[in-house]
Amino acid sequence: MKNFVFISPNFPDTYYRFCVGLKNAGFNVLGVGDEAYEKLDPRLRKALTEYYRVNNLDNFDEEKEAVGYFERKYGHIDYLESNNEYWLRKDATLRELFSIDTGFKVADLDNCQRKSMMKKHFEEAGVKVAPYILVGELKPLEEFAEKYGYPLFVKPDIGVGAEESYKIKNIDELHDFYTKKSENCQFICETFVSGDIVTFDGLADADSNAVYIASLECPPSISDILIKGDDMFYYCNPFIPKTFEKLGRATIKAFGIKKRFFHIEYFRVTTPRPGLFKKGDIVGLEINARSPGGYSPDMHNFANSIDCYSLYGQVMADKHPEVNCSPKYLVPCGARRDNVEYFYSDEDVLRTFKNNICNYGRYPDVFSGVMGNRFFMAKFDKVEDVELFKQYVNRRVNHHLDSNSSNSNSFTKVDGGGNICDNHIDGA
Repeated sequence: MKNFVFISPNFPDTYYRFCVGLKNAGFNVLGVGDEAYEKLDPRLRKALTEYYRVNNLDNFDEEKEAVGYFERKYGHIDYLESNNEYWLRKDATLRELFSIDTGFKVADLDNCQRKSMMKKHFEEAGVKVAPYILVGELKPLEEFAEKYGYPLFVKPDIGVGAEESYKIKNIDELHDFYTKKSENCQFICETFVSGDIVTFDGLADADSNAVYIASLECPPSISDILIKGDDMFYYCNPFIPKTFEKLGRATIKAFGIKKRFFHIEYFRVTTPRPGLFKKGDIVGLEINARSPGGYSPDMHNFANSIDCYSLYGQVMADKHPEVNCSPKYLVPCGARRDNVEYFYSDEDVLRTFKNNICNYGRYPDVFSGVMGNRFFMAKFDKVEDVELFKQYVNRRVNHHLDSNSSNSNSFTKVDGGGNICDNHIDGA
C-alpha cells in the first residue's frame, strides 16, 4: 500500500474529501496539521491512517520531523501534497529531502509561480500574453511605459490575489510607485489588459491530459473587491467553447502539469488595445498548479455532476477513471459581508431559490477580505438565471436596480418551506 502525506488536510474544511478519495483509492493517508486530533471532522479522522499534529505549519523543522516519523513507521513516502498555493514551495522542499519522486521539485516551481516565466509557456501553447518588464532600474521602466503607453499594471512576480498590485495611469503614478515600492519584492510590470477573468480548471492525468474540465467566470476583479468592498460573485461554467478548450488543453501540455489539479487564469478582452489585443482575444494571465481556492472544487462537482475528490484519488493511484460529466449546470456562488445590509435576507435567498440552492454557509475568517463571510451556491440551466441570482443575492439596501433591466421587477419574496437541494458530491 502506498503512503500519501497530506499537508493541512483540515483546511479548508472541505479538504477532508481529498483524503476520503485517496483512502478509497487504496492509499495510506497520513495527515500533518496544526489542529488538535479530537477537533478534526470525524470523516477526516476516519480517512486518515494516522495524524501528526504540529504546533505551527510555518515551522519547517516540525513538518520535517512529522514526515520523518511517518517514513520511519510506514516506509518510503510515495506522495506528499497540500493542494494549497501557500504550501507549494515547502511541499517541493520536503519531496527533495525525503526523495519523493512524484510532484514538483523546487526547481520546477518557478515555471508555475513566477509570472514572468509563465509567459513563455503560454506562448508555447499559442496563447497571447501581455508585454512585460521586470522592475529594476527606473529608466528601463520609463522606456517600457513610453513604448506601450498607459495604463500599466504592476504586481509581485510571485504571488496570488491582488496584494501589492497597482494600476498605473500616468508617469506621476509610475514615479510614485517606484519611490514607495517594497524593496523586498520583485515586481513585474505589464501592459494593462481590460477584460473579464475566465479560467480553465480541471484535473490532469500522468500524460498531461485533462480528466475533466470546467471554467470559472469571474466578472469582478479581485482588486475591485479589495479596494471597493464589492461582493464576490463568480460562477462555474462547464460549457466551454471549443476554441478556448483547445488553448486550455495546450496550456496544460506546455506547462507539463501531471497528476495535479490546474487552475489557469486568462483575460477575455473586453476593450481592444491597438496593436496588441482585439475584443474577445484570450490572453494568458497565470497558472496555479493546484485546485482553485476555497470551495470552488465543489462548484466543479455541481457543474459537471462528478466527484473530483474521488477522481483525484484514482488519478494519483494510476487508475484511468471513466468520467461522465452529465448532466451539466451553471453554478454561481454569491457572497455576502457581515457588515453590509442586504435588500433580501439570507432566508429570502433560501426560500426564493429553494429548488436551486446546492450549498451555503460561512467562509473561514481568513478568506473574508476577498471572499466575504457567507456564501450561496446554486445550479441553473440558463445564464439569465445566473444573472438574476447575482442581482438578488448581492442587492444591497439603498441600491436600486436599473429601471431598464428586464429583471428589475422580477424578485418576489416568497413564504413557505421546502427542502434545500443537497445534491452535492456525497449523493450526486
